[in-house]
Amino acid sequence: MYSRLFETEFFREEPVLEETKRTIIALDAMGGDFAPAEQVKGAVDAVNENPGIAVKLFGIEDAVKAELAKYQFNADQIEVIHAPTVIETADPPVKAIKTKKDSSMVRGLFAVRNGEADAFISCGCTGALLVGGQTIVGRIRGIERGALAFMVPSLQGPVLIIDCGANADARPEMLLQFAQMGSIYMENIVGVKDPKVGIINIGEEEEKGNMLVKETVPLLKDCESIHFVGSVESRGIPEGEVDVAVCDAFVGNVVLKMYEGVSSALIKKIKDVLMSNGKTKFGALLIKNELKDMLKEFSSEAYGGAPMLGLKNLVVKPHGNSRSKEIKNAILQCEAFVAADIAGKIAGNIVVKKSQED
Repeated sequence: MYSRLFETEFFREEPVLEETKRTIIALDAMGGDFAPAEQVKGAVDAVNENPGIAVKLFGIEDAVKAELAKYQFNADQIEVIHAPTVIETADPPVKAIKTKKDSSMVRGLFAVRNGEADAFISCGCTGALLVGGQTIVGRIRGIERGALAFMVPSLQGPVLIIDCGANADARPEMLLQFAQMGSIYMENIVGVKDPKVGIINIGEEEEKGNMLVKETVPLLKDCESIHFVGSVESRGIPEGEVDVAVCDAFVGNVVLKMYEGVSSALIKKIKDVLMSNGKTKFGALLIKNELKDMLKEFSSEAYGGAPMLGLKNLVVKPHGNSRSKEIKNAILQCEAFVAADIAGKIAGNIVVKKSQED
């Protein structure tokens, strides 16, 4: 249900554009476990699906063009920009950003900073991307830290976990901003009116939690721009008790990885049971289409990637092992983000108000 919802209503709707105006997405063609093959296929699938998108592929030119030669597409919508160096997962993030300036990641980030692209996507080294996003693209004035926000399915609809990878150590004021940014994203991209915000905790009672949670709760309760509903236990996320789940990146990443692991294990177990004998195979055949739709709900591919909220321009981090479908949906997700001017809304609704209060 929710994967189909994202692929159609939110990410596939064609915007009203001027005749020659396209949303330009910079894509790190060399970042990820299956680069450049999956990155190129995802880019081709995206532009073939949406004529309002153009993709700039940053990477080793010969390798990228060899992959592009396998497909049919509008040549006006894809451009290859040579970037001879690749930032590897093992590279120290700060050093890599400073020294590998001709890398596909750094060149892509500078394209966004310089206004040559509207957004940047990379499946490469998360640490380097976070450093590059903060230092090259830059934070919106007044935002203390950018935060990775990842969408997960629930029984009630998609839930945004923020932060899920950028700030393992956070302060209460940072979590307050995460809650505000997450609310803006859910309302303008997903269409959830007055999204419910909860802080991830070990219990629902207000007296529970570590010092970070206890010091953050009063700030969230006093914030008039969000609909804060209190603490939410991690088991309440798949139940859909909240629309935005706020936490530091240490907690968020643990929850996200457990979420993905349990989903993967359950899907595997279901398939094993259905294929165990003739009777179950026949039953699986009867519910094949319904089962396929259900399994899609627990696939990360439909959600595209984690936007880094709080930056002046959009930076998105899909999984390192993303295949072409997730790359394609990340590109479509970027168009929706840019069209909704999420960065502008964050700047206007958080920073301006904050400066007035100061």
